[in-house]
Amino acid sequence: MEDLYADLHDINIYPQHTKTSVKYIAEIRHKGLKSYRVITDSSQHILGSKIEAQFEIWDDRWGKIVQKTKKEKEKNVSLALAIEKTNEAKIVIQDIENLLLNTLNIDDIINWDSLIDKSKFLVPNPKLKIEEQLKDLEHSFSLKKIPKEPLKKYFEPDFSLFDLLFKSLKQKKVKKAEDAWQKELEDWESRMEDYQKEKLDFENKRDELLKDSVQLEIQWEQQKIDFYKRQEEANKKVEEFKHRYQNLDPDAIQEYCELVLNRSIYPDSFPKDFDLEYNPETKVLLVEYLLPSPDCLPRLSEVKFIATRKEFKEVNMSEAQFSKLYDTTIYKIVLRTIHELYESDQVNSLDAIIFNGWVSAINKATGKMLNSCIVSIEVKKSEFLEIDLAYIDPKTCFKKLKGISSSKLIGITAIQPVAQMNRYDKRFISSQDVIEKLNEGSNIAAMDWQEFEHLIREIFEKEFQSHGGEVKVTQASRDGGVDAIAFDPDPIRGGKIVIQAKRYTNTVGVAAVRDLYGTVVNEGATKGILVTTSDYGPDAYEFAKNKPLALMNGANLLFLLHKHGHKARIDINEARKLGIGSES
Repeated sequence: MEDLYADLHDINIYPQHTKTSVKYIAEIRHKGLKSYRVITDSSQHILGSKIEAQFEIWDDRWGKIVQKTKKEKEKNVSLALAIEKTNEAKIVIQDIENLLLNTLNIDDIINWDSLIDKSKFLVPNPKLKIEEQLKDLEHSFSLKKIPKEPLKKYFEPDFSLFDLLFKSLKQKKVKKAEDAWQKELEDWESRMEDYQKEKLDFENKRDELLKDSVQLEIQWEQQKIDFYKRQEEANKKVEEFKHRYQNLDPDAIQEYCELVLNRSIYPDSFPKDFDLEYNPETKVLLVEYLLPSPDCLPRLSEVKFIATRKEFKEVNMSEAQFSKLYDTTIYKIVLRTIHELYESDQVNSLDAIIFNGWVSAINKATGKMLNSCIVSIEVKKSEFLEIDLAYIDPKTCFKKLKGISSSKLIGITAIQPVAQMNRYDKRFISSQDVIEKLNEGSNIAAMDWQEFEHLIREIFEKEFQSHGGEVKVTQASRDGGVDAIAFDPDPIRGGKIVIQAKRYTNTVGVAAVRDLYGTVVNEGATKGILVTTSDYGPDAYEFAKNKPLALMNGANLLFLLHKHGHKARIDINEARKLGIGSES
């Protein structure tokens, strides 16, 4: 009999005597089934077999109950898990559905005080730790006792009468005492020497700690000074930013609006990228906004547990439900963004907002990634503030405000935006065709510097035209450091790109890269590209790290020309012989 359920068996056997025989009685119980039975037999062996047979029947019945209970528990656990996953899916959908309502409970005005860094310098003074180490060191040394110097008087011999009578005996005792004294003295000197070494080691460690304490505290004090200095400078910039914003500085207003939109919280699956352009004359803010593609939204609506197959089944929304969710979400993002910008406008710098919503998605027909503007709207502040966003239908509201979109946004049908960023710059001049004159013998390093700038414009125009971009040449290279400006319409990686051309025969130093970075900042560009016929020094590459800068040397330039079907060469030595320096 298997002992799987032996702990549930209860057996009580006792004999019953008669005049002619003995009968054995067994009272057996199954604690799980709560079953009871009395079995009798005149043979103990047969009685044992009957008991075993009965418990096998009961255990089989109990095993079926256990398995059924286990399956029920597993089913209940699986059902609970399915319900949990369903609730999670509903919460995700609910958060998306409440995108507009949730922002109505948030004050979007920037609290200037919250931008002030009030943190304390929390790095502990290293002196405190060293003081603890000194205490431990001193305590450890204090436990060491100075070896007590032995006294000669305790080693004087004690003479008996015989010692005094016999000189040899006396001399032996004197020698023995003297030897004992010398041994004790040597032991003491050895212990004393060890003690002095330990004392010297202690003093050296103590002096080293004290020296470290002074140095580390000086460094710590400097760190503290630097921390509060950086904090003060950062807070000063906040105050300057606030002052510029309150005085309607255009750059500050644009920066403030960027800050507002960056603080807006969306689901992690949604992209968060936008570009702003503010016109101080018209008080119009243009917003180029990257919207979520359909793939960014969840389709899961429910999770079911199929008990017969012991598997979970995910149930997605119908295409009609998903299409409605996507369309509504896009309209809510549009209205939410406009609401956040208008609500946060402390200085009445915005009279109107133009919102262009872009989506990056794969064209199902071509399999290629496309960037399409699918919604566009221009709305005045006075008109928008009359709307109670808590009770509107997003699509109906968008259409009432004369917004432009296709009938079903999920189709990612491109529309013509109401307005786009102004790409006109009075510095732009008509371009020249230089690139077609190139051949394998053309030494770019020896070109006229103006022709070189037009060459750079042409090659980058070829590079950007596949994305719908354009490149324009400015009047001169000394008008602020801009030789050409590219416009890339891609809402993610695109924007305004400053290009500088350096027809150098010497290594380009860090100063030129710094100048480019300053120009990128002043121009409000998204990126800067520096092109040279020579190369860059290590400090130039180091400065460009982690900045929106690209450094192209002569080899990179020749590769780009070759990529677009043009051959040329760069011979620095030949250019130097012709008197070409670093004038462009």
